[in-house]
Amino acid sequence: MTAKKRSTPATWKDPDDAPELTEVFFKSADLYKGTKLKTRGRPKSVTPKEPVKLRLDADVLAALRASGEGWQTRINDALRASLVLAGQLKTN
Repeated sequence: MTAKKRSTPATWKDPDDAPELTEVFFKSADLYKGTKLKTRGRPKSVTPKEPVKLRLDADVLAALRASGEGWQTRINDALRASLVLAGQLKTN
């Protein structure tokens, strides 16, 4: 049977034993604006895309995938252009 490992190091007793606050510490620290945690990374999209399940013919899918990376985006653009031409969608 294995013993449990401590997930954090033992707490220090004297404030003078506290670890030094280095540049690495501040780079990984949480940032707050007032009382609200400021998130990191890419901002959330106002109009996020939705995942869908779509059944395509094998030859159509093979041709799309053979066109290289970004084939899903090109499908989205082609569908958008088709809907704009049909008058079912307004241009951005």
